[in-house]
Amino acid sequence: MLSQSEMPLVRDGLVESWWTELAEYWHRLPNRVLFLWLMAAWLLLFQFLGSGNFGYIASPSLFKWMFVAYNADSEISDDAHGNLVPFVVLALFWWKRKELFAAEFRVWPPATLIILAAALLHIAGYLVQQQRISILAMLLGTYGIMGLAWGPDWLRKCLFPFALTVFMVPMGSLTENITFPLRLLVTVLVEFVAGTILGIDVVRVGTGLFDPAQTYQFDVAPACSGIRSLVAIFFLCTAYGYMAFRRSWRWGLMIAAAFPLAVLGNMVRLLLIVVAASLFGQETGSYVHDNPFFSMVPYVPAVLGIIYLERGLNSLHAAIQRENARS
Repeated sequence: MLSQSEMPLVRDGLVESWWTELAEYWHRLPNRVLFLWLMAAWLLLFQFLGSGNFGYIASPSLFKWMFVAYNADSEISDDAHGNLVPFVVLALFWWKRKELFAAEFRVWPPATLIILAAALLHIAGYLVQQQRISILAMLLGTYGIMGLAWGPDWLRKCLFPFALTVFMVPMGSLTENITFPLRLLVTVLVEFVAGTILGIDVVRVGTGLFDPAQTYQFDVAPACSGIRSLVAIFFLCTAYGYMAFRRSWRWGLMIAAAFPLAVLGNMVRLLLIVVAASLFGQETGSYVHDNPFFSMVPYVPAVLGIIYLERGLNSLHAAIQRENARS
């Protein structure tokens, strides 16, 4: 067993080993200078001519627009997961490094057509002041630059996880058509579970929940519909499912599970609010509603559900294989 003084040395050794391996893979990449120059020019374009809508944010930088969109306190949507998407994608690139570096590297001039298409897409987005289009253009151009520097085989191998960068596009008000049905669904489920299973008398009117004596009442606002967690859980199911079940029908089931898991998590949070209000009054229910700790509750059933779903799908797949082997 390691002594306390030896443990930091082990951690330092792991960090040093990781940096050494990272440097080794970086030096194995061909056309690094070409890639860096093209990426620098491409990103500078979006820094200084990225956003044409100065009425919203007084800056031409698309990156500043994205930062504000990700971190805005919105009543409708929450795009904070956009801050984490690049790091998750880079982690998946690192996870796939052996497969990626088995690609046939070569300069591939046809990729300039992808870059040209991305530039035209950005011009269109800039002129109509639609930053989401420009974000897609920036991502498409980055994909094209990788193809130009490293070839079509690299593009094919990195298509996923690079496709996950689409989650960097903030949804904002585009989710309004989804939030209202989600609000109704969650309130119906809370009314049923509270009244049928927990024995708590809850009255639902539209998206409002209250007790018969009206000692407490809550309206499920758009921000509480579950859209805040739905996109993040969908992203998590897609990435985790890819790592666990690549090229398998089980991956599709993992992705499909994102919606019920998000609804389940939000229902649990709203049930906690109703239970707290029923036992201790409106003020306690409001505290649970506003508390940052309880706002993380929707992700607990989702994470647990993903873990147990993976185990169940693996067991099902193993059973199918055994049955096929017998027959």
